[in-house]
Amino acid sequence: MPFVSRSDDGAIDGVFEQLQEGRAEEYLAADDPAIVAHANALPKVSSVSARQFRLMLRRSGLLDQVKAWVAQQDGETQDAFEYSGTFVKDSPMMAAGFAAMGFTSQQIEAFFAAAASL
Repeated sequence: MPFVSRSDDGAIDGVFEQLQEGRAEEYLAADDPAIVAHANALPKVSSVSARQFRLMLRRSGLLDQVKAWVAQQDGETQDAFEYSGTFVKDSPMMAAGFAAMGFTSQQIEAFFAAAASL
């Protein structure tokens, strides 16, 4: 996930791919109206390959957290995470997992868009 650093007046100083030392917070598309407009103009990504999904989890620093969540779920969810070739954004398993991670709908869209580019 991208992160931003902000000055004391709240203006964005920089955008980074990983959490930076000091004052940084997760970058949300809502922070920049131009990005929101651009994101709304792009086709929505409805699914990604298992490779893309797992790479995005790893790059976001979420892989271990997601694996821990999956380990607490029923056998079908565990099998789906382990053996699916495709991850579908609107599936019940994905909705439950993203909700458990505290993702907003905009963050889910951004996650899938970024994963699709890998």
